[in-house]
Amino acid sequence: MIVVRAELSDIPRLLKFRTDAAKWLRDQGSDQWSTPYPPELLAQSVTAGEVYLFHPAEAEPPVATVTLDHRSEPVLWSADERNEPALYVHKLTLARPGSGDRLGARILDWCGDRAARGGMQWLRLDAWTNNARLHAYYERLGFTHIRTVHDPAAYESGWVAQRLATRRELAFRLQPADEDEEPGDRAS
Repeated sequence: MIVVRAELSDIPRLLKFRTDAAKWLRDQGSDQWSTPYPPELLAQSVTAGEVYLFHPAEAEPPVATVTLDHRSEPVLWSADERNEPALYVHKLTLARPGSGDRLGARILDWCGDRAARGGMQWLRLDAWTNNARLHAYYERLGFTHIRTVHDPAAYESGWVAQRLATRRELAFRLQPADEDEEPGDRAS
């Protein structure tokens, strides 16, 4: 798997990933991601170097994306938790939701590896509050549910979980090879 940082020119593709995933989720009975994501917020994450695209091979189109950063939402995480070294997973999206090839799990392992190599203790995420299937999926992957926040400021994504950041040997290759650079190092 080839991993590249997204560029501003990738925003239409990233937005399509999200609308396609929202349709798939709607077909599954979930209202997750029913509100369009603001392109200007996505552009900020792309410019900061926090958005990654996953390609099965060189010259093939991407099949997934994830945003990996240091941003912990105060409405979701306590002050003590925000002081712990962690990376946060956002907007993990597959081009083919429900494809069954464990791509989401492998991407989370890659994120955990990046967190561990960056000296982080935790890999954290939040999930749509009422998507029990997604919660169970994350728990099967070793995430521990911390709490569910019911606050309008959480934007319906108040189920928070974490797992220890762990180094893993994966068949993922970041291009260009900047493995020592942490997510967000290119922030302007």
